[in-house]
Amino acid sequence: MAGVTAATAHRRRAHGASASRPWGVAPTALLLLGAIYCLFPVFWVLIAATKSPGELFSTSTLSFGTGFFDNVAELFAYRDGVFWLWAANTLIYAGGGALLSTAVSAVSGYALAKYRFPGRNAIFNLLIGGILVPAVVLAIPQYLLFSEIGLADSHWAVLLPQILHPYGIYLARVYAAAAIPDSLLEAGRIDGAGEWHLMSRVALPLMVPGMVTIFLFQFVAIWNNFLLPFIMLGDDGKFPLTVGLYTLLAAGANQPALYNLILTGALLSIVPLIALFLTMQRYWKTDLSSGAVK
Repeated sequence: MAGVTAATAHRRRAHGASASRPWGVAPTALLLLGAIYCLFPVFWVLIAATKSPGELFSTSTLSFGTGFFDNVAELFAYRDGVFWLWAANTLIYAGGGALLSTAVSAVSGYALAKYRFPGRNAIFNLLIGGILVPAVVLAIPQYLLFSEIGLADSHWAVLLPQILHPYGIYLARVYAAAAIPDSLLEAGRIDGAGEWHLMSRVALPLMVPGMVTIFLFQFVAIWNNFLLPFIMLGDDGKFPLTVGLYTLLAAGANQPALYNLILTGALLSIVPLIALFLTMQRYWKTDLSSGAVK
């Protein structure tokens, strides 16, 4: 009797698993479709960048070409290597802006999470409201402000607006509240540590994974930013890659040979982002406060 009951229960479990399996496959299928949707343009750019000018419009869309290295050489030689200047500008904007934004976000988020002071909730609610404001809305007012103080068409006009980022401060505040135990700070105060020492030696090391996340978000956002530098800058010697490649695209209407340079430049412009993610992902840890309290 017990054997029959066990067999029946087994059949029921198997039937239930088989009945629920289609629903279990659906999320995986949706994720797979999303991955294809996101990665197919990158795959197409990779293929198109390998084609020579003659192959770009005459061969199959998904067939590789033979002109990749020639395209790279022509891109690097175009206008005495202006691509390298655009890449250096982009690195300054993205690297400098992301570092400064991460520092400001981390300190501000820590203060909002661990200190009680009048107006704290009002400031945090204002930050939440700032997240909802599209950057497009602020571009023209920022241009007018920088024009008034004489910083338009300068590197600072692109760099400074990126430093204060409401979403980064919000992430830092939420992360600091979860990752830094109040008991750890109180123990430091009892041992005589000052507030600056607590922040720099205790809080910020625990916030490293969160700071890396903020840095990556900001770096990618600034690296891909087009509208702000397009409005702020008039000298193509200060252009980032996004605006520089756009000028090539506009010129390509009269010079079709430039299309190969545009595609090659677009492919090379995403390589640093991939390398950055692969390099910095090791900083994402699950046990954030491991070893903090002995």
